[in-house]
Amino acid sequence: MASSGFLSISGDTRTLAQERRRVLIASVIGSIFEWYDFVAYGIASALVFNKLFFPSANPLTGTIAAFGTYAVGYVARPLGGAIFGHFGDRTGRKAMLSLTLLIMGFGTFLIGCLPTYAQIGMWAPALLILLRFLQGLGIGGEWGGSILMAVEFAPAGRRGLFGSLVQLGYPVGVIVSTVIFGIVSGLPQDAFLKWGWRIPFLISIFFVGAGLFIRLKLSESPVFENATKREPAIRMPLLEIFSHHRRTFFLAVGLKCSEIAFVSVATIVTISYVTGHLGLPKTVILNGLLLAAGVELFTIPFFGWLSDLYGRRAMFFAGCLFSILFAFPEFRLLDTRDPTIIAITIALAVSLGQGIMFGPEAAWLSELFGTKLRYSGASLGFQLGGAISGGFTPLAAAVLMSWAGGATWPVSVLLIAVACVTLLCAWLAPETAKGDLQK
Repeated sequence: MASSGFLSISGDTRTLAQERRRVLIASVIGSIFEWYDFVAYGIASALVFNKLFFPSANPLTGTIAAFGTYAVGYVARPLGGAIFGHFGDRTGRKAMLSLTLLIMGFGTFLIGCLPTYAQIGMWAPALLILLRFLQGLGIGGEWGGSILMAVEFAPAGRRGLFGSLVQLGYPVGVIVSTVIFGIVSGLPQDAFLKWGWRIPFLISIFFVGAGLFIRLKLSESPVFENATKREPAIRMPLLEIFSHHRRTFFLAVGLKCSEIAFVSVATIVTISYVTGHLGLPKTVILNGLLLAAGVELFTIPFFGWLSDLYGRRAMFFAGCLFSILFAFPEFRLLDTRDPTIIAITIALAVSLGQGIMFGPEAAWLSELFGTKLRYSGASLGFQLGGAISGGFTPLAAAVLMSWAGGATWPVSVLLIAVACVTLLCAWLAPETAKGDLQK
């Protein structure tokens, strides 16, 4: 039970400050595990799946097919956000966290067990798509639960910082998955394609066990518990949102679009572009991803902290402006074929094109909705924006580059257009940094 100053947990009484730290650590660690699973698939879709699950005489066709399954995970994420958001608003945040971790983790583990196209034919890509769908369901509910626990436990004036710390799960997940893929990709090509690529997926089962152990010890959000004491939960949260809060919901969707499009191009698309079109070794792009993730360990919480001081909207304005200005130079810098310039380019694109908005995003999307609608509204808004913009951006980029004969200018135009959408939504959305979360 939560009260104004204490939480009673498993017979022990702890101060709210102690439990706040406990929840924040658990949310961050669980988020790392979830993003590790999701990012591992993205790397494999560019390095492996186009060869083993979607073989084609035309390498570009295989890449488009592999990125298509990458998009399936993003399509599933809104469904996961809707399902787990519904129960999270009705029954609480805590239980959903453990369930989403199990779904995500076992989906990832089973990908590492799949036979390839050469072994079972079309069943291989069909099963891969199914497991990718399960991954998407899991992370669709995971993000909202982790973020809400951190933001609803956060002290006044620090919600941007606390939410951004959970967002660190993404760069840490990138670092861990990239390091592991970097190690196994150093194997002889035959060994890598035969069994080496499976290792990053199989070891995820250990992450699931550790994350589940941590999350089962958490207490429920005091903001949620106080809200349920005042009045019963809303029977159909999503119906309430679409009936009376449509404008807020679609603004939340638009706020997500730019940063996820930019990071999808800066990571997934560039893997294929640098290794395929430019013909450089895999280590060049993997080193760039590692540098980018390392820089984001600092930029994400920094911009989350700044948003507590200067507001969420100011950070989004800055992030959109950077995305617009960097959309064309990004590919010109990659075309230098200089490994150092490529690494710095990817680091800038990710840490600023995503990081400026990704840090404050957790708190802003949560603050846009009342407590009884927050899990559903924030989760589905975040995941739908991710599905529309992030899930289809790699696929759209591959198609546009094919249409343009390998030229990258249509991808840059796409990034600018998406940034303008988010810029408009940031202008229209209310500033919430100083508002009351108990509503």
